Amino acid sequence: MQQCSVVACLLFLLSFIALANGAAPGPRLDNRKLYRFSYSTDFQLDRAQGSRLGATGFRISSTVDINLVWRNPDNEDEQLLQIVISNVHIENGLPRSSKRNIFKGSSAESILGQTKLAALQTPFMVYWKLGKVRSLFSFRGEPTTIRNLKRGVASMLMMQLRGGKMLEADVSGKCVVDYKATKTQVTRTKNLDTCKTTETGFTTHSQVLGITSKSSSVTSITLENNFIKSAVAEEIHSLSINVRHSMSARIISRQTLTLETTEAGPEEVAGKDAAGVVKSLDANLISVGIVAEKIKNRCKKCPTLMEVWQAVKKDLEPGNLSKATAPRSFITLIHSLRKASTASILKVLANCSKTSLPQLVDAVTSAQTPASLEAILEFLDFSKKDGLVLQERFLYACGFASHPTEKMLQTLLDISKGKIGSPDIQESVVIIMGALVKKLCLKGGCELPTVEQVKKLLLEGPDSTQEEAQVQMYLLALKNSLLPEAIPLLARYAESEKGAFSTIAITALQRYDASLLSTEVKLALNRVYHQNQRVYEKNVRVAAADVILSSNPTYMDVKNLLLSIGHLPQEMNKYMVSKIEDILRFEMSASKIVRQVMKDMISHNYDRFAKTGSSSSYSGYMARAADVTSTYSLDILYSGSGILRRSNMNIFALSNGALLHGLQVAIEAQGMESLIGATADAGEEDLESFAGMSALLFDVQLRPVTFFKGYSDLMSKIFSMSGDPISVVKGLILLTDHSQVIQLQSGLRASAEFQGGLAIDISGGMEVSLWYRESKTSINNRGALVVVGNVTVDADFVSTGMELSFETEASLDFITTVQFSDYPFMVCMQMEKTTFPFRESLTKYERLPQGKQFLSRRGRGQLVPGSEFPLHQANSDMCKRIHAESNW
Repeated sequence: MQQCSVVACLLFLLSFIALANGAAPGPRLDNRKLYRFSYSTDFQLDRAQGSRLGATGFRISSTVDINLVWRNPDNEDEQLLQIVISNVHIENGLPRSSKRNIFKGSSAESILGQTKLAALQTPFMVYWKLGKVRSLFSFRGEPTTIRNLKRGVASMLMMQLRGGKMLEADVSGKCVVDYKATKTQVTRTKNLDTCKTTETGFTTHSQVLGITSKSSSVTSITLENNFIKSAVAEEIHSLSINVRHSMSARIISRQTLTLETTEAGPEEVAGKDAAGVVKSLDANLISVGIVAEKIKNRCKKCPTLMEVWQAVKKDLEPGNLSKATAPRSFITLIHSLRKASTASILKVLANCSKTSLPQLVDAVTSAQTPASLEAILEFLDFSKKDGLVLQERFLYACGFASHPTEKMLQTLLDISKGKIGSPDIQESVVIIMGALVKKLCLKGGCELPTVEQVKKLLLEGPDSTQEEAQVQMYLLALKNSLLPEAIPLLARYAESEKGAFSTIAITALQRYDASLLSTEVKLALNRVYHQNQRVYEKNVRVAAADVILSSNPTYMDVKNLLLSIGHLPQEMNKYMVSKIEDILRFEMSASKIVRQVMKDMISHNYDRFAKTGSSSSYSGYMARAADVTSTYSLDILYSGSGILRRSNMNIFALSNGALLHGLQVAIEAQGMESLIGATADAGEEDLESFAGMSALLFDVQLRPVTFFKGYSDLMSKIFSMSGDPISVVKGLILLTDHSQVIQLQSGLRASAEFQGGLAIDISGGMEVSLWYRESKTSINNRGALVVVGNVTVDADFVSTGMELSFETEASLDFITTVQFSDYPFMVCMQMEKTTFPFRESLTKYERLPQGKQFLSRRGRGQLVPGSEFPLHQANSDMCKRIHAESNW
């Protein structure tokens, strides 16, 4: 027997308790009476904080007649009611001038059409038991929109005459409902977060990049003579983007049902049960249920995928990726791709220029539909080496997928087992599988068969091979996966004799929540830093120190770190002093325990903290706002000869208590002392010449890039160096992706789509001038961001909606210049952003099928001045000297 979920068990328990306590008599209608009500439903759509344009929406009003058709003689709370809607009017939801009123001069028949109006006014029946609508009977072939509106009217009859919680179904779905009741008043509060419907959406896994939604639904019913005198329902749905809450939408939907008169009505019909009575009255009436049916959207004038591609392809050329038009067109293309067939997608892929094809691959993969996945797999041939760029763009788009499926992970697993032409692609496939495992586990899919297979592969991978590149590949995949069961394995590799293994394992451990790092793991990191068992490279040791200090260190952890200062290589001494000072200045989590330790004069004295050198660690704020706080950190470690050993730049975003590692770019170099005739630091004498860069983007570790490896490769690059940066990642990323269907109690259906597209180009370079004895490393970040939100209520006879958007284009550069002609060598670090534009807009519309429409737009823009981010004062002084003396 399948075990029920916690939610299902809870709902069953609530229903059981309600039944166990005994059901109170339900509301009842009198025989031979017709109850005439006035009914209206309206909704308003606007930004959550309102706007100058005012809300958009419409109102439907009518007369509703209800009479008793049949009552069970054995249970008077079991009744069959007939409901007739008449005198239908459709108008603006709010007062509007004649010029802006699309409903002026239009009748319900001209808006709905004769057929739909007739269907709406055709009588229907509800099976009503103890105040609950158990079933709805309407005519076969009725338009879905009309049938849902009838369900909205019937849902106003839902009630019970005693308090309590229970699971019940209405037009919104199966929801938990809380009742409060007195003799004359019933309040029905529906928990919309619990509603189960046939239409499910999706959302971005990242809270920082995601959407916050809040919903409420309350119906107040006034009773008279054991039946409804009036009922007023109001539900509110609010959605906002977490990084910019002013970009928000709110739907307010209201229903009112008011008793106007009671007249003489028809005699009730005799019969054994409700279904039999309905059949005897009209065999064409069928039971359709109370929950809303899914509406099939048919767009008659929508452009084809090929037409959309022809319209946007110029914006997706490489030269335009730094403009906001690129991510905006990217989002437009994704919307079209999600509706397209495999054949249509393949046709566009086959008719695309070579220059825009990588961007099209980004879009097709980001669409994340079965058809798009099938098309891209049929298009790409992983057995061929010459398709590396397109293959890697596909893999990176999978890694950044907003809502990956088990099928996508299975696809990568199948690729990894097949023939792959490029070893770089082999690495990327495995590394990205780790990212998908993490996202699927966050969605509760850690026990899916494919996830279990990949977890086993990754956990056994490092020990299953002797190839250094293969071991690094598996460790990077585990760094992406953040599997708790990988922590002991990573701790073991942190103590590896191979510096590359240690660095990856230690930086992977730093990504875990500190509560998951056991005492044994912290002891291993301390052994690495203090070199208790073997000698480690400086960059490995400082990485271990970083993890210790960011993982709730003990008093003795910090004290031992401070006591080591003065006994380290000179540049490592300076780095550790700078790291401690940064923790105190930036009030990091370890600052309290560091201050306690520094009260001890043996641990904290002038001799320790007056160490000279150029290595540094610095953190600062990029932006501090109510919605999101963004921080940056720059860690630079040099060798004793003045050549860069390790550079690490990080950018984090914090919103609503959630943290996003937006960017990490690390440059490492080793074994370059022979270029300037210098002596390598202790423990690093035999290191092979190497320089490379590793990037982590939006919590996804990418495949590292190598600048050179080996002395001969180094000399070749030195003499052929052009100064041009090497691309680390370039493409289009779907950052925010939220799709939601909101079934309103009125029977109307709203949909919300929020997408955020980013065009990004991250590159890095390293230049060495032996003549001027100067080196430069650069990290260049270029990007354009567009976020678009569309909220619509489309009833097929009238459509109304709102689009919100904001966009920006920005660049961020980090340049390090080192002059190593003398010691102490001079180092200048610069991190600067250019002046960039920021624009936002709001569009609202109302539209009738016959062509009438209302449209309003507002927008504003501003230029945000550029700036150079502050670092420590010593760096500023050094930059002034270098720029005054530099000849290069």
